[in-house]
Amino acid sequence: MVTAADSTLPELDAEELVRWRAGGGRLVDLLTAAQRLGPVAGFRLGERQVVLVTGPEEVQRVLARNPDTYVKHGHRAKVLLGDGLLCAAGEPWRRQRKLLQPQFTVRGIRTYEPQLRAAVAAFAERWRTAADHGEAREIDADLRFFSLDVIWRSLTAQALDEPTYRRLVAAGDSLAAIPAFAPATGETTADFSRAVADADTAAEHAIALARQAEEPTLIGVLLRAARELPEYDEKLVRDELLTLMVAGYETTATTLGWLFLLLDAHPEQRAWALAAGPAGSAERAAAIRALIDETLRLYPVAWLMPRHAAEADTVGGVPVPAGATVLLCPYLTHRDPALWADPETFRPQRFLAAERRPAPGTYFPFGLGPRACIGAQFAVREMTLLLEEVLPAFRPEIREQPAEAGYRLTVHPTARSGPCCTRADVRSREPRAGGADIRLREAVTGGQDRCR
Repeated sequence: MVTAADSTLPELDAEELVRWRAGGGRLVDLLTAAQRLGPVAGFRLGERQVVLVTGPEEVQRVLARNPDTYVKHGHRAKVLLGDGLLCAAGEPWRRQRKLLQPQFTVRGIRTYEPQLRAAVAAFAERWRTAADHGEAREIDADLRFFSLDVIWRSLTAQALDEPTYRRLVAAGDSLAAIPAFAPATGETTADFSRAVADADTAAEHAIALARQAEEPTLIGVLLRAARELPEYDEKLVRDELLTLMVAGYETTATTLGWLFLLLDAHPEQRAWALAAGPAGSAERAAAIRALIDETLRLYPVAWLMPRHAAEADTVGGVPVPAGATVLLCPYLTHRDPALWADPETFRPQRFLAAERRPAPGTYFPFGLGPRACIGAQFAVREMTLLLEEVLPAFRPEIREQPAEAGYRLTVHPTARSGPCCTRADVRSREPRAGGADIRLREAVTGGQDRCR
């Protein structure tokens, strides 16, 4: 429904908001209702004017063509990540991005390829050992360890140890529990404060290891900057480190978790990817990349991208007032039937060259414009390497699907009673010969529901 409060901004009325709250108050449901009003639509939450932007042209206007008007503002993650790249703004952000960008180009990633492959080999060995002994595995925990191991090895040239893993996961869980566009406050819980302390300990450990490394490391880049650039003090090095460690691993782990769930539901797509070409071929790599792209279309980890309108603007012919909270929602744009054929269907073939590539603004799991995720190519590369190793050797079979997607800072599988823990009952058919079979079943852990 449209109110007359603003003659040009379609806006949900008070009655719609009451129905939304009565229905459980999930943010994704409110945004879905607003999307029906058009590519730019609004609603009010208390005193806050919210503008949802889902149309491709309008998305490009906000993220790529006029990014200085739509800024990151008061990010809750700043309590943990400080002035690292995720939370920085303005000229400090530009300096930090310029320093780190070369490390995340195709050429830069090649420097860390041995570390990526070592992490993949360690992951595959854990699964083979489990297959040989019929042991159960928690796949979500395995994927988190793998993703953090990749980052840790790239930072320090050393394998990740279990105590550091636990510290980083505690920090990551604290970050993931933040609502998608909660206002920044100085308030923290005791658990969050402990997570910050654990993260600081991990950062200090990483710096100590990197100082001893003979191979190139990401920390080495930061330490050189600290010696040569006055703005790179010890705190900023710590903030950049934690941003890379804590904010970076969730994309890979969560996306791979969704991908294994989707392949269980669509085994023909796994067979298609493996039949695309022999191991190591460009054809198989392209098919695996399509699996990743389609998973990110359906379940973009950064499902919601908040911005603050620093000044008044017009988007798609609709006025956006200064001070408004502007929300970009890849999750909704990626599932818009006006933009995608069969949007709810898992069909990775849509991303191959033989079919139409997504038009600008219709697909942006890593954002768009100057603030697009710096680690996008890195994340895709590590996922590709893992899948090239794992898909031919292991076949996950999910015993019980998650009840729904959970929407916080990330979108992730969840059960209605709480977070999910995917356990694997391992059956070995041909140990050490690439024929291991991993059978999965969903087990629900206890604890507070942090997914709504």
